[in-house]
Amino acid sequence: MSTYPFSEIEAKWQKIWEEQKLYRVDLDDPREKFYCLVMFPYPSGDRLHIGHWYNFGPADTFARYKRMQGYNVFEPIGYDAFGLPAENYAIKVGVHPKISTQKNIEKFRQQLKAIGAMYDFSKEINTSSSEYYRWTQWFFLLLYKHGLAYRKKAPVNWCPNCKTVLANEQVVNGQCERCESLVTKKDLEQWFFKITDYAEKLLEGHDRIDWPEKTITMQKNWIGKSEGAQIKFRVADSDEVIEVFTTRPDTLFGVTYMVLAPEHELVDRLTTGGQREQVDQYVSRSRMASDIDRTSTEREKTGVFIGAYAINPLNQEKVPIWIADYVLLSYGTGCVMAVPAHDERDFEFACKFNLPIREVISPDGTPSAKLESAFIETGIMINSGQFNGLESKRGITEVIDYLRANDLGEARVNYKLRDWLISRQRYWGAPIPIVYCPSCGVVPVPEADLPVLLPDEVEFKGKGESPLLTNPDFVHTTCPQCGQAATREVDTMDTFVCSSWYFLRYPNPRLGDAAFNKEIVNKWLPVDQYIGGAEHAVMHLLYARFFIKVLHDLGMVDFYEPFKRLFHQGTITREGNKMSKSRGNVVSPDKFIDDYGSDTFRMYMMFMGNYADGGDWSDEGIVGISRFLNRVWRMVEIIEENPPTGTETTESEKIERARHYTIKMVSQDLDRFHFNTAISRIMEMVNEIYLYFQNVRPEAQNRDVLLDARSAVLLLLAPFAPHMTEELWHRIGNRESIFAAKWPDYDEEKIKTKSIPIVIQVNGKVRDNIEAEPDSSDDRIIELALATDKIRHYVEGKQIVKTIVVKNKLINIVVRA
Repeated sequence: MSTYPFSEIEAKWQKIWEEQKLYRVDLDDPREKFYCLVMFPYPSGDRLHIGHWYNFGPADTFARYKRMQGYNVFEPIGYDAFGLPAENYAIKVGVHPKISTQKNIEKFRQQLKAIGAMYDFSKEINTSSSEYYRWTQWFFLLLYKHGLAYRKKAPVNWCPNCKTVLANEQVVNGQCERCESLVTKKDLEQWFFKITDYAEKLLEGHDRIDWPEKTITMQKNWIGKSEGAQIKFRVADSDEVIEVFTTRPDTLFGVTYMVLAPEHELVDRLTTGGQREQVDQYVSRSRMASDIDRTSTEREKTGVFIGAYAINPLNQEKVPIWIADYVLLSYGTGCVMAVPAHDERDFEFACKFNLPIREVISPDGTPSAKLESAFIETGIMINSGQFNGLESKRGITEVIDYLRANDLGEARVNYKLRDWLISRQRYWGAPIPIVYCPSCGVVPVPEADLPVLLPDEVEFKGKGESPLLTNPDFVHTTCPQCGQAATREVDTMDTFVCSSWYFLRYPNPRLGDAAFNKEIVNKWLPVDQYIGGAEHAVMHLLYARFFIKVLHDLGMVDFYEPFKRLFHQGTITREGNKMSKSRGNVVSPDKFIDDYGSDTFRMYMMFMGNYADGGDWSDEGIVGISRFLNRVWRMVEIIEENPPTGTETTESEKIERARHYTIKMVSQDLDRFHFNTAISRIMEMVNEIYLYFQNVRPEAQNRDVLLDARSAVLLLLAPFAPHMTEELWHRIGNRESIFAAKWPDYDEEKIKTKSIPIVIQVNGKVRDNIEAEPDSSDDRIIELALATDKIRHYVEGKQIVKTIVVKNKLINIVVRA
């Protein structure tokens, strides 16, 4: 018997598939469509790592399964090619990002083909090509035109190492997610997308999608909807007004001081002369702390009185205004009304700085003798003037009514979600299509002049300013409106802008006069199955939803969500540890593919554990999968060399039942992405076939049953091991690709067994067993048990005290002498 010659077979079929354009998708095919998409890779390294394979291999298995079910499957691939790592690499080694990125893409493409995936490479996209980013710039202009893109000076997250601005989502525990440097604050003119206008629609859309509950919860928490009141506090001896959002207007009588975020614009205007130096020093220190540190409940509270006072709108009491870094400008109005009796942070702050603490909510309406801590629950209003005695829920409503009637405030819904900062002070990204004119101001580049090309000639200094500033030919231009000398915007766009619409481009990647064809995308979107990492829950996945909702509102698409169904794969570890170069435990896919082949490698990744959880890599474990595939190879050879000609029914009935049962269970497993258990079931069926070889002579083997079982094994295994099964499918006489074959059906009736084993115990000890029809009555089981010779021997001459029947499992006969 031969072994599976994987190198020869895999190269053979990859060549044939490409020549025959087997995976070229006809988007006009009338069959039901199925758009299966993986999050596209970022070609920052020179080759795909095992994490890429763990995303792509199993996703391709699922896509092949859907194709065999009769769907017209569209499985494209592309490259998220812009980004900071390529630029950092250019600074480090002197290779232009355009060159290094293109080389990496070429290597990625070779590896993607080696996976044996059915990607339609005719639909490939590259976000760093001008053919693509022309339309990324078009999206910017679209948002700008409709008031959803704007520029303002704002404190931003600044990575001093990467020399660039970071979005909130890119700051992890106060550090840059990429280089782990401590993030500070810096004031810059920045471009933002007004995603906050879509906060409610982003929440509402969760009801329409089949996504992991954890991901939906993360998005809900990130959007952070709160219902309460916006309240106006006049500043004493001033025309200024401080607006505060609170979810607890029932505690308004308990306000004993106000706190502004150190960056709040009012701080400079309201600070008195005597407090100026102290305030300025505190503001400077605050900018060095991350938002995570500032809001930590374990951090000691700090703050400075600015010398001004605010007026409580309900009782006209003057309360001091402080600044403290636990208040963030990015949440609410950047100001809080401090109610120390009913907020833990305010209580801690008041105790430290000896500020008044006034109880206004009581559990039972009775004032406490002494407050040892903040009471943060709802209760009965006390010390609250005309609102005394009201339960909190009613009190909230009545206080808001009073504020509204007196023009002192109103009901308001607030969101934690901040607008999306898209400006990046780096080179390798899509240029922002804006011109600055001394006469006309901010001028958008006309659509007809797109793309604004990224110049090749730049210097990489890594000093904070965009490298685009080093190319005067790029910077200096003329105003599209008046023709005067003007300058271009030198920041580039966040790469998440590129990935917020790429799924729209795949069906029409070479379209020259639009970002996408409305008719085609309305037919093919939303994406039916999206697969990728959970780390994108509040970035890419949220931004993509925002883009689609804007397009829907503008009448440009008919669907309201980009991804109908979402699945997150887990993480592969090695010996229980996360893989990293520093640990020296990184698995090189290329080495194992050379040693075992692509089919074995991708199949082992799916066999390691539940796909959603990930698994622990074992060099020995992959050997087991290799043995199994060789076992299947030999199984087909055995049948070819010893063709069955018999018609026996006793043993073949087990094979027939195993076939139908395996088809049913593998189908269910694949629907749920349970690849590991699906593979186990196929292994069990192959074992049944080998047992049949042992128990039945070749000339007696049931020809029809065995050939059906062989075909079923190959069809079920095809999505997992495409190269080997394609070869064997043709060897047994088929002319078309196995992936043009129909996924096998099963018959529920044939899964049912005609008899099942029943264990017979006498006084709790196993003495025999019998075969009985499923769900036989207790009387029938007792009759069959007492009829066996062995049991008659154990009960003869003894009194049967009782019989205990456990349906479909056992009978226990209790006897005594």
